[in-house]
Amino acid sequence: MQEFLQGEGYAVSVAMSSVEAAAVHERNPDIAVAIVDLIMPVGNGLTVMEDLQRRNPDVAVIIMTGYGTIETAVEAVKRGAEDYITKPFDRDAIRKKVARLMEVLELRERVTQLESNLERYPSLENVLFVSAPMQRVVERARVAAGSEASVLLLGDTGTGKEMLARAIHASSPRAGGPFVAINCGALPRDLIESELFGVRRGAYTGAYADAPGIFVAATGGTVFLDEIGEMPKEVQVKLLRVLQEREVRPLGSTRSTKVDVRIVAATNRTLAALRSDFLREDFYYRVATVLIEIPPLRARPEDVLVLAQHFVTRIAHRCGRQISLARSAAELLLEYSFPGNVRELENLMESAAAVSVDNPQAITDRDLKPLLAETLPPQLPTAVTEHPLTLERLEQVAIQQALRLSDGNRTKAASLLGISRDTLHRKLRQYKDSTL
Repeated sequence: MQEFLQGEGYAVSVAMSSVEAAAVHERNPDIAVAIVDLIMPVGNGLTVMEDLQRRNPDVAVIIMTGYGTIETAVEAVKRGAEDYITKPFDRDAIRKKVARLMEVLELRERVTQLESNLERYPSLENVLFVSAPMQRVVERARVAAGSEASVLLLGDTGTGKEMLARAIHASSPRAGGPFVAINCGALPRDLIESELFGVRRGAYTGAYADAPGIFVAATGGTVFLDEIGEMPKEVQVKLLRVLQEREVRPLGSTRSTKVDVRIVAATNRTLAALRSDFLREDFYYRVATVLIEIPPLRARPEDVLVLAQHFVTRIAHRCGRQISLARSAAELLLEYSFPGNVRELENLMESAAAVSVDNPQAITDRDLKPLLAETLPPQLPTAVTEHPLTLERLEQVAIQQALRLSDGNRTKAASLLGISRDTLHRKLRQYKDSTL
């Protein structure tokens, strides 16, 4: 049985008793299918099956027996077996039964991945913004999501490049497939090829087992190459061939494997530096079919309060407390340049909430000042609107953008702004004589 299943391409472990089965499962907790003999020298197959399923409810069990009565099969299925086979073995039947269970497992994993993506990562419809610069970014990303074109995201550290990459994936036809991210700058130069393309056992010292590589693991989905500018140029040459031929050759192998992936790359380097110093020209044109530049937070001050309120609401929900943003804190945030961009804003809200157990809590400027970067002086954004950037004016701009994005639907606009519908009505009455 072991030789036959290995010949079918499966990785197989063998146990000769219930004790050995428990030990095998301890070493390999992600076993997908267990084929368990009903009659054993010590214990019995139904007990082993129940023990395996108690350890891992997702494992599929096939009972095998030389006593193929209907009573045995019914009892096994009633107690949780997926199927049963009789001895002597019919190899074609085994092949079909195991393949069916593996297909079900793969489908279940894909559904789980999709649910996880939808829960953890927003689609483009849920990216939070009210500013015109971010609207242009999202519109361009939405067009890119509907295509198979490679996307290059440019932006300062903390602007949300990976978040946007995940949103593009979640909004694309590949949303049901995996999203596999790799930081090109965090990998040692001598390991990046094996991480990307895979490796065969014995290809080099320390390669003790086959490894599929990122591109094979992401088949049907998206590969996110963060910090693409840090990728060695000799690796760029090999990756260019992968993108052109749609196949990878693992290190130590003479055979290529077909892959079906979509590339989204990102960098915090400037476009000029990227093209002149860090990327081969032919590789650049392959990965930058669609170019999207995410503006820093200081260039879109309209989004500051909307994002801050979103983070505060999320933290309050997680902590089970009432947390709000005081006016003094909002004014301080609008004066700050945010060198760390959206990530810094989120960390500010987390830190300000973490130092208090008050319920309700109002985050004030006194809570935030000790947390701001002291090396960079606060500065007001310039040339964003024709009006002075007072708190009242930014509220007006945010409300105006939210109403436009929601096509005048005040309930949706209030949700986008992170305020109640009554508060929005009050603000509209307050600004009825203004430019809104």
